[in-house]
Amino acid sequence: MPNPPTIRTIAATRYVTPLREGGSLPAVVEACDQGLYVLKFRGAGQGPRALIAELVAGELARAVGLRVPEIVFMQLDPEMARTEPDPEIQDLIRASAGLNLALDYLPGSVTFDPLVQQPDADEASAVVWHDAFTTNIDRTPRNANLLLWHRRLWLIDHGAALFFHHDWNDYLARATSAFAHVKDHVLLPHASRLAEADARLGALLDEDVIRAIVDLIPDQWLGGDVPFASIAEHRDAYLQYFCRRLQAPRPFAAEAVRAHAALNTAPRR
Repeated sequence: MPNPPTIRTIAATRYVTPLREGGSLPAVVEACDQGLYVLKFRGAGQGPRALIAELVAGELARAVGLRVPEIVFMQLDPEMARTEPDPEIQDLIRASAGLNLALDYLPGSVTFDPLVQQPDADEASAVVWHDAFTTNIDRTPRNANLLLWHRRLWLIDHGAALFFHHDWNDYLARATSAFAHVKDHVLLPHASRLAEADARLGALLDEDVIRAIVDLIPDQWLGGDVPFASIAEHRDAYLQYFCRRLQAPRPFAAEAVRAHAALNTAPRR
C-alpha cells in the first residue's frame, strides 16, 4: 500500500450545535485548527464500537475511491460541559472526555434525495458493494446518510456498520454470510453494475490495505467486554473478519446482484 492512511488528532475548542436528527446526538464543534467538524461522542449510543465502525467503514470506502469527509481523532475536554445549558449535552460531553472521532463538516451540503437525484450506475454499484462488505444497515430511503456537496456524492454516518462486532461469537463463520439488508439499500435501483464493482473494488483491497486501516483503531477503544486475551487479539479479529469476507467468491456481492435483479422482476402495482 503506497500511501497508508493517516488520521490527524486535534482538539475540540467550542461546542456549536447539536445535530438532533442523529440518535446518538452528534454535534457540530469548532476545533483548534479553526475548522468545523461533526463530532461523534464515545460516550453515546454503542460507545467505542460506533466510533470503530465509523473509522473502519469510512476508511475502507476511501480506499476504494468513494468520497468520505476527512475523519479525525478529536480530544474532548470535559470542561466544555460547563458552558452548555442542556443537562443531556453536559452529561454526554463528560462521558466522552478524551479521544473521540469527528468528520469534516461540509458547509452548504444537502441531503441526498432518492426521488430527485440519479447517481450513475458505477458509483451507485460501488456504494452498494461497500455497504454490503461492511454490513452497513443504515443506507435506506428513510435515512440515506448521503450528502451532495459541490454536485458530488459523499458518504457519511457509518456508525451502524460492522454489526458483527456487537457479538463476537462465530464471527469468522459470519464473515462469509450474505447481506440480506442490501435489498433495502437506497441506491440499489441504480446499481446495475454490481458484478463490475465486485471485480474492481475487490482488487483494490488486500490484507495490507485492511491491516493499515485496522491499525488506525486507538488502543483505548479496544478491549473491555470482548472474548479476547489482549488488545492485539481484538484488533487482529477485525483484520481476520474482513480478509475472510473479501475472499472470492463473495456471497455478499452475489446477494446484491440477486437483490437488484429482483427489483426488475418484481410485479408492478
